[in-house]
Amino acid sequence: MSNTDLRQTAHRGGTEPVRTGRRRATRTETGRISALRPVPSGKPPLDEYYNSLFTAFGPQHWWPGKSPFEVIVGAILTQNTSWINAESAISNLRREGLLSPTAIEQVPLRRLQSLIRASGYFRQKAHKLKAFCRFLRAEFGGSLKRMFEAPTMMLREELLGVFGIGPETADSILLYAGDHAVFVVDAYTTRLLSRHGWSHEKEKYDDVRWMFERQFPGNAKRFNEFHALIVNTGKTFCRTRDPLCGECPLGRYLEEGR
Repeated sequence: MSNTDLRQTAHRGGTEPVRTGRRRATRTETGRISALRPVPSGKPPLDEYYNSLFTAFGPQHWWPGKSPFEVIVGAILTQNTSWINAESAISNLRREGLLSPTAIEQVPLRRLQSLIRASGYFRQKAHKLKAFCRFLRAEFGGSLKRMFEAPTMMLREELLGVFGIGPETADSILLYAGDHAVFVVDAYTTRLLSRHGWSHEKEKYDDVRWMFERQFPGNAKRFNEFHALIVNTGKTFCRTRDPLCGECPLGRYLEEGR
């Protein structure tokens, strides 16, 4: 059976083999974890956190990018660096007319490395960009539209089989470039939840992801906005050092012991 056949016969129930170019993976129903963490005693629902942040900050209009492919490039280049550095690298690629899968795959490796140097780890990231573009061509004929038509959890497993794409990057691609209903968990999310007693900072990625996905099932728009609001909160108030809890829109939950 071809990869296309596997994708066409995908369903959400049961366990099904997923064939990728690198490995044979197995997914369980909707990717959910077996032992779900209950809502901590006395905690308000997460939508109360969302409403507080949205009232304070308003819509965030994320993710910055002029096309789905540019969003994907940004998701890879922003690994282990600030968005400002990733944006500088993207501007270089745009100036040189290289923001397409075919162009990235065909450009000489050293030239690509030079253009994305501002993003840091540029040698590794150049290989990651090329690996994604090869995957897109091999599995979906180079079509992002065809790729994003694949079932969410099957596509997530395939993305995780691509060199340099981990859970956070895969979910960023799915949510922000493909409008798939997955929640992106980053350092800001784990820090905020840990400080509010929802989890600990070493919580498994998928456990944290599912806290959001079970409360807002299938709501890509809400996941997009909520993650962007958390990032804004983390940068402005919930900082690694000297957090400004008294000024944060969520500070009252700490004061109330909730």
